[in-house]
Amino acid sequence: MDYDVTVIGSGPGGYVAAIRAAQLGFKTTIIEKYPTLGGTCLNVGCIPSKALLDSSEHFHNAEHTFKEHGIDIPQPKVNLKQMISRKADVVKQNVEGISFLMKKNKIDVHEGLGSFKDKNTIVITKGKEKKEITSEKVIIATGSKPASLPFINLDKKRVITSTEALELKEVPKHMIVIGGGVIGMELGSVYARLGAKVSVVEYLDNLIPSMDGTMGKELQKSLKKLGFDIYTSHKVTAVDVKGKEVTVTAENKKGENIELKGDYCLVSIGRKPYTEGLGLENVGVKVSDRGQVEVDDHLKTNVDNIWAIGDVVKGAMLAHKAEEEGVFVAEQFAGQKPHINYNLIPGVVYTWPEVASVGYTEEQLKEQGKKFKTGKFPYKALGRARASMDLDGLVKVLADKETDEILGMHIIGARAADMIATGVTAMEYRASAEDVARMSHAHPTYMEAVKEACLAASENRPIHI
Repeated sequence: MDYDVTVIGSGPGGYVAAIRAAQLGFKTTIIEKYPTLGGTCLNVGCIPSKALLDSSEHFHNAEHTFKEHGIDIPQPKVNLKQMISRKADVVKQNVEGISFLMKKNKIDVHEGLGSFKDKNTIVITKGKEKKEITSEKVIIATGSKPASLPFINLDKKRVITSTEALELKEVPKHMIVIGGGVIGMELGSVYARLGAKVSVVEYLDNLIPSMDGTMGKELQKSLKKLGFDIYTSHKVTAVDVKGKEVTVTAENKKGENIELKGDYCLVSIGRKPYTEGLGLENVGVKVSDRGQVEVDDHLKTNVDNIWAIGDVVKGAMLAHKAEEEGVFVAEQFAGQKPHINYNLIPGVVYTWPEVASVGYTEEQLKEQGKKFKTGKFPYKALGRARASMDLDGLVKVLADKETDEILGMHIIGARAADMIATGVTAMEYRASAEDVARMSHAHPTYMEAVKEACLAASENRPIHI
């Protein structure tokens, strides 16, 4: 065999799996069909979107809050070309970092489309060139791509996905976003801050529907302040393009139609597993009706030497979930017994305020018939939030009614993305709300809201409200 471990796909799941396998002494290679490593996350997902979110937030603050802070500047102007250029530089640095890590860990990189010839042989196709490698074990980490609806023609000029939204040459006059999930809210925020009118059409009755309902309601309030028009409980029935105008027709639960006209339509209804060209049929790897590679609890497929991780298998499509799975599989190869608690993989929305969540939602606990207590604390009662003018948001803690064990933590507010780690830590060690409430939290910080919410959940005795 040429290799002990071959990883197909170099996104966060794939490259982390390769690094961990190499660290554990396996001769490892990675196959990537694109010229750059890092997959969707580094190239057209997490990293570039955060770069634009930060740039647009700076512009928004310069336009709206600098004066109150005592900073007088001329009216700021959007230089979208420079924003996109900076974003590209951020991506380049991260991608080069992955290439460095491959060399450091002596991982061979093959550029081209990896396809199974048999369970131990992979054909790598790059243009007209083909070569074969053999491997004892294979990890499929091919990720996902944007999903659409059958009647929508994604022309990638006016009707676009998140990929094209990261490369626009102009700020839209009116961007219509189909889908009120994470990707739509983040990219909608970017262009709303830069001056675009943004309208969101969401099929369900709440934004970010996979998260706790309170988070969706609070985010909706904040986005409306930013100028968003939000149409929840609306089903899109048609998307038509004439020249530079896009018309989106949607229907509410009463059967009434609305018609929205804009110059761009962002389709962000989720993502679907990407397995095209893998040749799974050549080795008999089972795929579900939803296109996911079927795996067992150890992330092994029905073929004894092939595993799959990340967006291509069941579960949340998150970079850090894929990373955990990559480590999990590699460590199993070495005879270790790693574990993943999927309930404790946090989810984050990088709007401003940010939204972050871990554990069970209130809706899930009610569905389970679980008895629980709720503690909330608003940002507006924090000295730190007043100082920074970040008053929107709250921390919500759900704890077991009998044992006080924290069952869920949900935060909307400044720096929620970083703060949620305390919820993950507490829940990983099965801490009670009282445990966290009794820990000293620095003052003034946003984290005091977590302490106060835990006080509210544990004994209904928050200090500062």
